[in-house]
Amino acid sequence: MTPDTLPPLGADPSADYQRIERAIEFLRTNFLTQPDLDEVARQVHLSPFHFQRLFTRWAGVSPKRFLQFLTVEHAKTRLAERDVLSAALDSGLSGPSRLHDLFVSVEALTPGEFKRGGAGLTIHHGTHPTPFGLCLLATTKRGICGLSFFNNITDRDAALRDLQAKWPTATLIHDEASTRLQADAIFNQSPSGSSPKKPIQLLLAGTNFQIQVWRALLSIPSGAVTTYEALAQSIDQPKAARATGSAVGKNTLAYLIPCHRVIKKTGVFGEYRWGSTRKQAMLGWESARRESS
Repeated sequence: MTPDTLPPLGADPSADYQRIERAIEFLRTNFLTQPDLDEVARQVHLSPFHFQRLFTRWAGVSPKRFLQFLTVEHAKTRLAERDVLSAALDSGLSGPSRLHDLFVSVEALTPGEFKRGGAGLTIHHGTHPTPFGLCLLATTKRGICGLSFFNNITDRDAALRDLQAKWPTATLIHDEASTRLQADAIFNQSPSGSSPKKPIQLLLAGTNFQIQVWRALLSIPSGAVTTYEALAQSIDQPKAARATGSAVGKNTLAYLIPCHRVIKKTGVFGEYRWGSTRKQAMLGWESARRESS
């Protein structure tokens, strides 16, 4: 889908995100020249007025202010607050954990269930628009077991293959009517300070170490970041930064388990399974909301 064939502004949040992502990619690759509003707007085939309105509606701040959130210096400031992760872990994860304005409760497969690859599970999956593009959402009676982002049909098919590979013996059913309820609960968030009527349940499939890392990720507040080294220390594995990074990369629940909040200790954002530009978009989006709360 090209900029000329995208739906009207505001008609589809995932289409709006395609414009936003293209603008952020342009900003990140041309920040040394400090492009002005007119130049960025041209990249997404919009007038400066309409681009400013679109971007501010999505991010809550102007493009210029958003660009400040994407700098290394801003990231370093956030890293200085990484002790918040330890404080959150000290409070325990036995109950629901706060994530954005959501409450998330986690259940993990037993080692035997993990080895059987989801035998006996029925997984319903569907495609839905989000503030960060289209997503493939997968749910079971025990909780959400997959959430991935994609940009086109080819990527969607690859995401579906990854889902099947993650749960090789489960039964997969295309059912957007049921997954839409979960998508709405995740992305149509209630106002800050309130919470959904019940927690969002996640079903995790991984090794004991991976699940330990994923639980720790749930303790990183929205708008904050940490490093792989600090994450490893938080689970009492200070020499396992590389293994921790590998576990972060194995996360298949984008956004809900916020692996996008782990960056390099230099302040560089680094790679992301669903695209480095999307990672920057998420971090900037969360920083903007943190600043305005």
